[in-house]
Amino acid sequence: MKIIAVNKSASFEYFIEEKYEAGIVLEGNEIKSLRAGNVNMNDCFCFVRGNVVSIKNMHIAFYEKSDGFHSRDTRRDRRLLLHKSEIAKIAGKINRQGYTLVPLKLYFKDSLVKVEVALCRGKHTYDKKATIAARDQKRATEREIKAAGI
Repeated sequence: MKIIAVNKSASFEYFIEEKYEAGIVLEGNEIKSLRAGNVNMNDCFCFVRGNVVSIKNMHIAFYEKSDGFHSRDTRRDRRLLLHKSEIAKIAGKINRQGYTLVPLKLYFKDSLVKVEVALCRGKHTYDKKATIAARDQKRATEREIKAAGI
């Protein structure tokens, strides 16, 4: 499994509840661009419309060596491939319980591109401050251990 891109802000902005692995529908030039690592997942999110789950705002740069007949929209909506039961479960939680579907990482599994999406609950500002404080405390203790030579 080769990781292509990770959405680093997702773990800071949300509490991650459940994770799912989904396939993604891409064009040939987008695959070439992914192999080169030209993808940005910072502001992307997923939505459910009917029985279709799509990812929005994921930027895959245009592959320079491909022909000009393919779409040049680098931020187009891309369809995610999930089982019907998973889509129904996700849609129910999003509609009733206030969850959000967020893509966490994009990776190659054998020769296929997969997206790890998660059902998440949003953090409040005090939760984010607590996360930052815990991270700083952990960093300080690691520094002290390293300085003590233990």
